[in-house]
Amino acid sequence: MADVSLDFQFTSSINKVWDALTDSDTLAKWIMENDFKPIVGHKCQFRNPQWNLIVDCEVLVVDEPNTLSYTWVGGPINTTVTWTLKEEDGTTTLHLEQAGFEKEDQAFNGAKYGWANMAEELKKVLGEM
Repeated sequence: MADVSLDFQFTSSINKVWDALTDSDTLAKWIMENDFKPIVGHKCQFRNPQWNLIVDCEVLVVDEPNTLSYTWVGGPINTTVTWTLKEEDGTTTLHLEQAGFEKEDQAFNGAKYGWANMAEELKKVLGEM
């Protein structure tokens, strides 16, 4: 098994970053169109019509503003995404773990590259660029 593990730093407050992870309209600005709700058991989809991509999700953990976890299932990928937030000295650290890849293959590398790009979009959404 292989896991994508990435850390991002933001100058925004932990609550502002949490809102960007859990508000459907804000998520649409940096990930994809969605019907996400931060409610354990909620089933939702992230959709990108341009790429004909649909990702099915089920919310597993909501521990505001520290941990958010949901399944991320689309095409050959059946994984779990977990966001962990920590705020220290005016910096919010956002840790991403996407677990469940069978090996470090094209899907794994695509996820790693995709999340890094989306984190740059998140910086713009948070007004940090």
